[in-house]
Amino acid sequence: MKPVAVVTVSDSVFAGKRTDGSGPAVKARLEQLGWRVLTVDVVSDDSAAISRHLSTVADAGQVCAIFTTGGTGVAARDVTPEATRAVIDREIPGIGELMRAQGRSSTPFATLSRAIAGIRGRVLIVNLPGSPRGAVESLDAIVELVPHVLELLSGQTEHPSVKERGAEP
Repeated sequence: MKPVAVVTVSDSVFAGKRTDGSGPAVKARLEQLGWRVLTVDVVSDDSAAISRHLSTVADAGQVCAIFTTGGTGVAARDVTPEATRAVIDREIPGIGELMRAQGRSSTPFATLSRAIAGIRGRVLIVNLPGSPRGAVESLDAIVELVPHVLELLSGQTEHPSVKERGAEP
């Protein structure tokens, strides 16, 4: 399987005024789960810059998924979902819904996340919240679905029967 990329969206991290906590936290969790992280990048909270970066990384063909962190809230500069929506071919609403639903067990503020997920070509792009804890918890909420999405994107569209999965009918 191809590696994945992590992209932190933050004006203050991009400007060097704050240390990135969420990008490294997502990278560490992905590596714990057995994923190889090719890059951890930082971009500013600028819609055009985010879209450009996501397009460049996705179109390079080096990764199968991109996990963004940050810019999913309701503040004026939180534009990651809009920037992502501008570059994806198809949205997967259930991924964002699941992250918010699971996140509400930790904090009611999870409801305020506008994170989305979608597909660009054969690359999955998922927005995660900007806090390290929220980003990792959101990733954990969806991580069991990601391999199946990536299999489908790679052309493996045959679904195993109940017997092949090991469950009795």
